Amino acid sequence: MVRTASITALAACLACACGDAAAPVPMVCPAARTAGPVASQCGPSADFTPVNAYDGPIAAVQEREDAVVLLGGDCTGTLIAAAAGPVVLTAGHCVTLGGSVLVAFNVEDNPDGDTLVTDGTVFEQATEPDYALLRLDQLPAITPTPLTTRTSETLVVIQHPRGRPKVVAEGQLAGACDGLVYYADLDTLVGSSGAGVLTSDGYVVGVHTDGDCAIDGGGTNHGWTAERIVAASAYLQDQDIADR
Repeated sequence: MVRTASITALAACLACACGDAAAPVPMVCPAARTAGPVASQCGPSADFTPVNAYDGPIAAVQEREDAVVLLGGDCTGTLIAAAAGPVVLTAGHCVTLGGSVLVAFNVEDNPDGDTLVTDGTVFEQATEPDYALLRLDQLPAITPTPLTTRTSETLVVIQHPRGRPKVVAEGQLAGACDGLVYYADLDTLVGSSGAGVLTSDGYVVGVHTDGDCAIDGGGTNHGWTAERIVAASAYLQDQDIADR
């Protein structure tokens, strides 16, 4: 059974994540944040699996992948559940406030459904936390993904690296601190920015925004937590966090 823990509790009590002298590698907070978005491959090879060929331990992947979108050909987003209506959540550095972005669903190898392409309007955008919300001209007949503050030992990112068809990468939770969640050995590339970081139960616990992995396998990639994004958002409300 995968153990879960609140992001808030993890940030408060994980000494390894917040500067204890005996902290194990890789360090997360208080490591310096990158100056801007960086896409990082963890280790000598990129370990991506086409979404419809995925047969890993996270059963929720096939349930949640329909909500993952390709944004403008160069970023990833996720249709999330919200009391005020479903919206696409992505990284703030991917879009411009008030701008219109082409949003494509079901861009994948051996697609298992119809591809829907629609326009999305950016109505919220920030750089810290690095997030944006898009309202779609047309909503697909799919289930939006719920948010959570609870993480899991294994995390997964369903993404469009380099604007390519949808793939899956898995990794291990490295820690959480200061509104950020860190994950080790979980590959991302340009185009992965804005992808939802999913728990083993299939909830969005964060949004991938930055990378600091190395080809020797060291370092971590990271993103802003859903909890921190909801706190900053005028649109998203506390009740939109379905799992705490």
